[in-house]
Amino acid sequence: MTPKSTPRAGVVGLGMIGGGVAVSLTRSGQTPAVFDVRPDAADQLPGVPDVLASPAEVAAASDVMMIAVVNAAQARQAITGEDGILSAARPGSTVVLLSTVALPVVRELATACAEREVGFLDCGVTPGDKAAEHGMVAIVGGNAEVVESARPVLAGWAKRIVHCGPSGAGMATKIARNVVTYGTWRTVHEAAALASAAGVDPVRLAEVIEAADPDGRTLLQLLGMRGEDGKLPDAVGRQITPLMTKDLDAALTLSEDLGVTVPGVRVSRERAAETLEQPSAEEPGSARAVAPDPSTGAGEDPNSAYLRGLDLMDQVYGPGFSDAMPKQPVGDPFMDATVNYLFGEVWSRPALSVRDRRLLVLGATAALGRSDLIRIQTEGALINGELVPEQLREAALHLALYVGWGNATAVRNGFEEAIAAQNDAAPPQD
Repeated sequence: MTPKSTPRAGVVGLGMIGGGVAVSLTRSGQTPAVFDVRPDAADQLPGVPDVLASPAEVAAASDVMMIAVVNAAQARQAITGEDGILSAARPGSTVVLLSTVALPVVRELATACAEREVGFLDCGVTPGDKAAEHGMVAIVGGNAEVVESARPVLAGWAKRIVHCGPSGAGMATKIARNVVTYGTWRTVHEAAALASAAGVDPVRLAEVIEAADPDGRTLLQLLGMRGEDGKLPDAVGRQITPLMTKDLDAALTLSEDLGVTVPGVRVSRERAAETLEQPSAEEPGSARAVAPDPSTGAGEDPNSAYLRGLDLMDQVYGPGFSDAMPKQPVGDPFMDATVNYLFGEVWSRPALSVRDRRLLVLGATAALGRSDLIRIQTEGALINGELVPEQLREAALHLALYVGWGNATAVRNGFEEAIAAQNDAAPPQD
């Protein structure tokens, strides 16, 4: 193969994926050499030539060889077995493994290829049913130069080539992608069970999901919200945590009422803080992990002001708020007073509802012109459904006549920031 020539393609394994790759290559003008254990495997593949006698013959006729077999044992046989690819592959040629196998197998086969001076790329593919339509994504791991040398062949069957990193990265990405698929299937199974038990035809559930999110963007929403450092911004995590826990708590309550087992939902609820990169109730940075002054006895009595205070925090600002609080020193006097007295004793008094007390706090805070404090209270009101944006905007106008236009401007700014944050963070279905 000269530097400017198009590499010759080969395909071993002509099932749905390998056969589709062969068809796409043929349509792109790169008719491949092919092998399959079934002598007639190419008969129904338009334009694809007859199968050769062995993978070795494919290697002798190819520069870039795609291996699309079912499992690790077949991959080993096709690449390193007697009459396998490596028995005839020339130095400088490339093996591209399309089969999904464990990473130790990838490393084993990559080493075997390197010993023969043959390049190796691990290349997960998806979606398999689009293979014959030039519709798959190639999820590639391996040396960048090897990827570039094989790119003309990969482009002959893949609509997009994503180089994920060094050897193993492509397979790791494909495996992670499969977790999304099968994890979603389990979630859908549990959701359909809940709907059915509640007397709802799962077809209606599917209709709602399709209408609300036809492109499936919800699946990638969490990844899309990460910052340049790869982490979820703390403000986003704090905003979504109460929404996520509220919705999952509702699902668990429904499952208990209907007698439906939903282990996936339960794990999602138990790991909600971890999912959103927030301190959990057991971690040192969590409010529930802060031990109050032992002399008060708080933390030991389930009816203590301390525990009531934590519960009230969640009622005021949304489920899970107390779990997502910033780290505080153990026995910190200010934190103890906030939890024990402000929330445990005052906010918990029955004479006024949480909404009543919030309106009083909003009015008092408006007089201070503190948009940051206004935003905190407003986020809680929106999460709890106590107020809607139209009411908040009307309140800003009304307050302007009592606290002054400057302070009311700060109030409105706090309202709008909270509304915007709620809109940005809320899942599409909400």
